[in-house]
Amino acid sequence: MKFSHKPASKPAALALTSMLDVIFLLLCFFVTASVYSQWESEISIQLPAAETADEPNRLPGELIVNVTEKGAIRLNGMELTAADLGARLSKIAQLYPDQSVIVRADSATRYEALVNVIDTCRKAGVWNFSLATSNDKKVE
Repeated sequence: MKFSHKPASKPAALALTSMLDVIFLLLCFFVTASVYSQWESEISIQLPAAETADEPNRLPGELIVNVTEKGAIRLNGMELTAADLGARLSKIAQLYPDQSVIVRADSATRYEALVNVIDTCRKAGVWNFSLATSNDKKVE
């Protein structure tokens, strides 16, 4: 008498490898995005108001230079002197000639400090820079 032996089949399982890859990539994206947004809003800067201000389309890799009320310059969470900022911007401008820079200056910042940052950008060869404004209306 011959008995047939059927190999036991494995129960159907959900393949999680590709789903875990996608979840890992999404996690990396959101962690990176939150770090960049934290650098921008790390300093509580009261931007000057402008009626024509609108929310610009953000480009990946934009540098955000913050100028505090006292004239301190901050880039990526680090306080820099104008010479340090110029050296960093020069290196970046050599590697990426179209690098964009957003200057966020407090509305109470002295004009001289803002001009100093703009002059540093131009000396470093960064031509693509803009000044951030807010369209919030202050009630005075």
